[in-house]
Amino acid sequence: MRTTFATAAIAALLAASSPALAQKSVTGGSGGSAAAGGTSASTVGTGGTSTSANGSTGSSIAAGGSAAAVDGKAQTGVSTNKGNGPVMNSNARAQAHEGGAFSRSHTRTKVKAGEEVGSTTKTMSHVPGSKPTMSTTSTTAR
Repeated sequence: MRTTFATAAIAALLAASSPALAQKSVTGGSGGSAAAGGTSASTVGTGGTSTSANGSTGSSIAAGGSAAAVDGKAQTGVSTNKGNGPVMNSNARAQAHEGGAFSRSHTRTKVKAGEEVGSTTKTMSHVPGSKPTMSTTSTTAR
């Protein structure tokens, strides 16, 4: 009886002092496009973070963009960097101009290792003589 009690007490003590770590994965992203007057611009951003059962964390982030104009100018830019501590950031920008018409898109994505993924995309297009068209898409996953 004494051995059974001691074994049960040790098992209860171990269970209380070392909680089991659960495996957790979080993914998310956003994207958008705009088009007007012979121009178009699109951007996308995505990220993910995963924590294994033993507490190890891995994260990834990606971004891209494209822009086009029939006879005007188009440009894209993508940057990805490791922020402070366990944070990664990305920025994707795209814009195109054709005469007075233009389209632009901008996506920002942020990954906090083991915690969350957030992404926001803003788009805008405009043709002279009309009202600009704007859109914002935002997601956060925890």
